[in-house]
Amino acid sequence: MATGISMHASPLAGAAQRRIAPAVSCSSRPSLPQAGIRLRSGWSTLTPALSRPASSIRASSLRQKAAVRAAAAESLDLDPVENALSKVVGVKAAPQLTTLLFVLMWYGLNVGFNLLNKSIFNYFPFPYTVSAIHVVVGLLYCSVAYLVGAKKASFGRPINKEEFSTIFGPAAMHAVGHVAANLSFAAVAISLTHTVKTLEPAFNVALSRIFLGTNTPLPVVTTLIPIMAGVALASASDLTFNWTGFISAMVSNLTFGFRAVWSKKAMGTLKNLDSTGIYAYTTLISCIICVPAALIMEGPYLKAAADKALESHPNFYMQLALVGLLYHLYNQFAFNTLSRVSPVSHGVCNVVKRVVIIGTSVLFFGTSLSNKTKIGTSIALLGTYLYTEATKKFKPAPASPASPPPKVA
Repeated sequence: MATGISMHASPLAGAAQRRIAPAVSCSSRPSLPQAGIRLRSGWSTLTPALSRPASSIRASSLRQKAAVRAAAAESLDLDPVENALSKVVGVKAAPQLTTLLFVLMWYGLNVGFNLLNKSIFNYFPFPYTVSAIHVVVGLLYCSVAYLVGAKKASFGRPINKEEFSTIFGPAAMHAVGHVAANLSFAAVAISLTHTVKTLEPAFNVALSRIFLGTNTPLPVVTTLIPIMAGVALASASDLTFNWTGFISAMVSNLTFGFRAVWSKKAMGTLKNLDSTGIYAYTTLISCIICVPAALIMEGPYLKAAADKALESHPNFYMQLALVGLLYHLYNQFAFNTLSRVSPVSHGVCNVVKRVVIIGTSVLFFGTSLSNKTKIGTSIALLGTYLYTEATKKFKPAPASPASPPPKVA
């Protein structure tokens, strides 16, 4: 019977038969259909995997790979974005790619915000009101996200009175610094404001020494010299320079420096509240500060100014809503990026961000820069990069226990 199967099925089967059984008479062969049935049955029994269609094998392999990736993602505790990307690029590359995407989103949204914000100031010079609109739009975004169930994209969880007090101090500094920065944006060119804001590390060093007792290493302090020299050169030769814009940018540096120092003392006490939630509550507190300030400082003039803006720009309200959304989202991605990288890496990203913003603003608005301004801006940016690198190599001395932290009002 085996010989009959081999003769009517395939040469491969015949070769196998000649090795394992003697020849028998042709009269003992079954009919062709019977042989075919016996062959298929025997072949399936002996080698079931090879009898499955190729598409079924591929589908099974893909399912196994997906299961392995899912198990690896779970073991590494990937966030939702990383988990989604891991299905495309693999588990190992997903965190790095997520960080890169966050940085690119941060840059793109920041550039869009700066260009649109300055465009609005060119025909609606009311920085207190525009600052308030920025945070109000952000609060609406967070509230809607929370109400539809996207809690991780907004407040995260409710906080108690003590936690609110912890966040309030740094958030208040954030609000004041935001208003001061917009006062500068409205008064001078974007390039000058961002050049002056490269002095922020100098304020951080001074305030950390005063309030935290942190002794900054001398090599780190030395890198502040080119920053200050570059800012001085750029400011003195900038064609749009005025004292309102310069002082406002310096106040922004001071308050953001307070925010950084205060955050170091306060934020470590918050549990189970990620960077997204902290920034959402920062936005809420900023509204409490910015809205009354706008009504007090600019309220009596807003109706006439808004009517005039609508005459020249019918999409005025749409631009205000869009610039507010851009402001919230770029800050959100900046917070998310900071939570994923070291402060030093975040500082390098900030330097590159300022280069991108200054370059795009000069091209977009056709700003004329003198040679001294270009040189001063370049020196300030280089100094900021050197400061970032120095803080990586030279660690500060332990904080003095005698310096008390600032009290929350």
